[in-house]
Amino acid sequence: MSMKVLAAMSGGVDSAVAAARAAEAGHDVTGVHLALSRNPQTYRTGARGCCTLEDSRDARRAADVIGIPFYVWDMAERFHEDVVDDFVAEYAAGRTPNPCLRCNEKIKFAAVLDRAVALGFDAVVTGHHARIDAGVLRRSVDMGKDQSYVLAVLNSEQLSRAIFPLGDITKEQVRAEAAERGLAVADKPDSHDICFIADGDTRGFLTERIGAKPGDIVDGESGEVLGEHNGAFAYTVGQRHGLGLTRPASDGKPRYVLSITPVSNTVTVGPREALEVTIVRGKRPIWTDGVARTEPIECEVQLRAHGEVHAATLVADGDEVTAHLRAPARGVSAGQAMVAYLPDGGGDVVLASATITGAERG
Repeated sequence: MSMKVLAAMSGGVDSAVAAARAAEAGHDVTGVHLALSRNPQTYRTGARGCCTLEDSRDARRAADVIGIPFYVWDMAERFHEDVVDDFVAEYAAGRTPNPCLRCNEKIKFAAVLDRAVALGFDAVVTGHHARIDAGVLRRSVDMGKDQSYVLAVLNSEQLSRAIFPLGDITKEQVRAEAAERGLAVADKPDSHDICFIADGDTRGFLTERIGAKPGDIVDGESGEVLGEHNGAFAYTVGQRHGLGLTRPASDGKPRYVLSITPVSNTVTVGPREALEVTIVRGKRPIWTDGVARTEPIECEVQLRAHGEVHAATLVADGDEVTAHLRAPARGVSAGQAMVAYLPDGGGDVVLASATITGAERG
């Protein structure tokens, strides 16, 4: 069935091929590039595939080759409020956010989709590596590039208006197809890191906005002060290097960040085995099919982007969910997403997502 669709074109190879595939499928396609920076010169440059003036030009050239109308939408203020400000606030609160997940939720499938529907479009096309099968979100066939984790925040209504044309091919096939179609972005490097941090220095970016806040680095077992930090926001759970310890722990073992406590401005460290947790708690579950579960569910959970999956029992209680893991996981950070997959059919069906609030040993 032919539809009127809006293709979000970042300037990278994935979104260009997705738009081309949608047009080839007979849809009435309009390309749109999202201008997300108040000052594009301050965002990452050098063919990063997101947010720069270069990317806007690449997206326009791709639209010309495909033969579809093309527009640029200014989403800078919305992006700054919903993604950048949220990123800073989450770190200030001792959590570790995922800005790409927030961008998908708040910008690409809220602000953009809402505007698209208001303008008479039926759906939004993106170059994400994931599949939608009969309204169900599933992993991409290319597990190395799978992006279902950062799309699991989408609700059933949003998924019903989303099209992911690349879910059934690998990244190598995407590049080959781009070359065959004459798209100049065929060999363009993938985007990495955080698009709104120009030099990749996350610690410097946060320090500039939150300010230096010296505090203690404390051993979780002995209570001994092992060093001082200039801002707890610069640390993440599971981190080993760059801790700034001025004295070794009494047992001589390497130390890892176990927790961050904003109230006392303390970073707690401990041995690697102290990172192990078997209970992961989350809040605000989003059920992919729109149906909240009330009974325990056997599933697999992923606790970070491109992280390993863990067999678990998921228990929901209203606005809270708890995953009881079969085997311990390490480096689980509050603020990240917990995404549950159904093991049936290869474990690639997304069941739900929730924001991690804490983790502990069972």
